[in-house]
Amino acid sequence: MKKKFLRIIYITILFAFFAGFEIYKNSGTRVIEVFSPTQFAVDLNSNGVYDEGEKICIQGVETFTSDLKVNQNELMNKFKLSQPDAINAGYMADEFAKDTLLGKRVKINFKQERSTDCRYAEIFAGDLNYTEELLKSGNAIIDGKLTEPELFNNNLQEAKTLNLVILNRKSGKFHKLNCKYGVKTSDFLILPMKEAELQFEKCKYCIVNPEKSQKLKEKEAPTLDKSTYLEIKEINGIKFLLSDYTNHLTPDTKCIHPFCKETVNLIDSTTSTLDMAVYEWSRIPDIENAIERARKRGVQIRIVYEVKDEQPIREEMDNFLSTINNKKSDKIEDNKKLTSMLMHNKFIISDKKRLMTGSMNFSRTGFSGFNANNVVIIDSPALSEYYTKEFEQMFSGKFHTFKTLLDGENTFTVGTTKINAYFSPQDKTVEKALVPLVEKAKSYVYLPVFVITHKKLTQALIDAKNRGVDVKIILDATSVRSNHTTHEILREAGIPLKTENFAGKVHNKSMIIDDKYVITGSMNFSNSGENRNDENCLVIENSELAKFYKGWFEFIWKKIPDIYLKHSVRPESKYSIGSCYDGVDNDFDGKVDFNDDGCK
Repeated sequence: MKKKFLRIIYITILFAFFAGFEIYKNSGTRVIEVFSPTQFAVDLNSNGVYDEGEKICIQGVETFTSDLKVNQNELMNKFKLSQPDAINAGYMADEFAKDTLLGKRVKINFKQERSTDCRYAEIFAGDLNYTEELLKSGNAIIDGKLTEPELFNNNLQEAKTLNLVILNRKSGKFHKLNCKYGVKTSDFLILPMKEAELQFEKCKYCIVNPEKSQKLKEKEAPTLDKSTYLEIKEINGIKFLLSDYTNHLTPDTKCIHPFCKETVNLIDSTTSTLDMAVYEWSRIPDIENAIERARKRGVQIRIVYEVKDEQPIREEMDNFLSTINNKKSDKIEDNKKLTSMLMHNKFIISDKKRLMTGSMNFSRTGFSGFNANNVVIIDSPALSEYYTKEFEQMFSGKFHTFKTLLDGENTFTVGTTKINAYFSPQDKTVEKALVPLVEKAKSYVYLPVFVITHKKLTQALIDAKNRGVDVKIILDATSVRSNHTTHEILREAGIPLKTENFAGKVHNKSMIIDDKYVITGSMNFSNSGENRNDENCLVIENSELAKFYKGWFEFIWKKIPDIYLKHSVRPESKYSIGSCYDGVDNDFDGKVDFNDDGCK
């Protein structure tokens, strides 16, 4: 009776906890962009992107800003500041605005006045009136006078200790604040030199000794940090592949990355049957040529696939599928609800004895290493046969909630490695398999993930952190705009969570636990991933693989600046490295590169 009572109390508290979070999450509107300390983009229509009519301004207050495109000559002359000092002062003002408002839910009181492109308003973050806080911060100017002159000078001196530089995001070089090659940059970022030195090249004219710079030969000049993490680990019938997406800033169809090469090798080694579950497809010549070679030598090729509506993805998929006789889509006639669910798997079964699976879509952003993914190739007839049973369900037309729980044991041994296989939606994988592993974690839980919205997993991670487990998360930049994301509650619980700042996506759906477990597959850690979509997930118990993947996580973690522990990066903007030059619609708003407001 006592246990039952305690269980009821626990459930009630848990319900109240998440209900309160939902109320908080849906109150106010979110600040999604800070243009300057007095100009912001707010998400009034809750679609996660900056649209026309969503720019608001603070009336009657001036500040410096670190935006090189803003003409500050009048303010500089009034306060007798050099351009470097104006940038320093502007950096501190910009950081104040970001710390106070960026990503926060705020209440807005609009005024009747407005400018040509901006609506004047008062902004309230909780109990704080932003304008009042700005006036007290040392960054504000009213009627040509500093509101807090002493604080302004303190802020300026603090900025100088940071040794700020101008990063040219296109060239990958950084410059001093007075360098002519820096101030003319159109695609720039202002950041401390210690952060720039981690991965970018020094300007040889203003930072490398100017007297020696003319004598440097090209091969002796500093180069952009191209350090990369080892991308392949082989052990006892298992090949584990990763992509260091920080050095693959443009997707292509060249089949240079190990993801593509190993897929071609797998197809070329197939002699009898090739079963493929395909969520997304790009026409990669080397991949399609390998499939054609397999067809000509008599391999039976079967494909189950997701129905795609987007162009040109649909066109490339349809062109490829026109060459395949044995295929089945997940479209359920006369049932829009089921058809809206996804066949989200990305796996290949070769000769019913070798399995390739993971997070990588069969697309140019996947095969090229542009997105961060993990792929595992496993020599195991038993595991391959288990996946074949799942494939047969889908090939017969049973997708999503029409599928049934597979018969037989889901635990397999490959060499010294234990592997458990799970499928969505029938296995309820997160709740029944992944949450218990987090609950048992003793040392660390690291998550490189595309998205986290699953509430029970969120609570399990918070509980793990509270009992002393080292929990760290790298989250894709697009996912912080999801209506159901729990990244805010994870951060508020004290869990270090970085949003990545590179062009490609952190597309992994994975965890590394205690130098013991690697979790990988197609399943996002979300309600849809667990309960709606067709997904697969592997729990791999192997110390060497766990340490290998942990090393990759730590490598990427160091490359993402610590500022993104607090701030969330707009996925197509000057803050997302390479995103304005990659030819990809990174934030799914229909605009690419400099047609996107974030890159203008």
